[in-house]
Amino acid sequence: MRMIKQGAEAKIYISEFGEYFGAELIPGETVIVKHRIPKRYRIREIDEKLRKERTVREARVLHRAKEFGVNCPHVYEVNLRDMVIAMEFIGGERLKEHLEEVPMEERLLLCREIGRQIGKLHEAGIVHGDLTTSNMILREGKVYLIDFGLADFDPTLEAQGVDLHLLKRAMESTHYTWFERGFEAVLEGYAEVRGEEKAEEIKAKIEEIESRGRYRERSWVD
Repeated sequence: MRMIKQGAEAKIYISEFGEYFGAELIPGETVIVKHRIPKRYRIREIDEKLRKERTVREARVLHRAKEFGVNCPHVYEVNLRDMVIAMEFIGGERLKEHLEEVPMEERLLLCREIGRQIGKLHEAGIVHGDLTTSNMILREGKVYLIDFGLADFDPTLEAQGVDLHLLKRAMESTHYTWFERGFEAVLEGYAEVRGEEKAEEIKAKIEEIESRGRYRERSWVD
């Protein structure tokens, strides 16, 4: 087992032998192991409570997303003693790079599929919290959403609007030469799942969020 990423809240390991923290899971199966590490600056009881809540929430989010047809990792095991989730490894190409390597027509088709996956996620009452093309994998022609560490159960229009607004900003930063057409395709795919009425509500909410941001910028300058 080797560590592939360390974030503020967790260490991410990959195991090609189905083992984690000395326990055998699925022999020969490649798995991702996410370990929420203790924070020494927090009171121990509070730290354990927070890590347990976040571990349980992430596992439940992934389970519910699967039920609603979202392409995301399957959870194999949750260990609340060590605050560990063992989940499916999604091998494939990151969309961040792949989208820059293919013709525009293919980009837009993939963006529509991104929108469909987000639509299913929002139908489940879940917001991802970190929607970027870095957290999307293309595997066998399917778009998978990964890294649900900031995801939460929140069915409100505000939360869903923020979710998509963050994706738009991420696309503008990473895919700036074509992001407008790409994000329009995302919303088209989203409407296929959630319907035109809900999609129009989301568009209006995104515009409202953007206008609030512009107002704050103007106020700061003034």
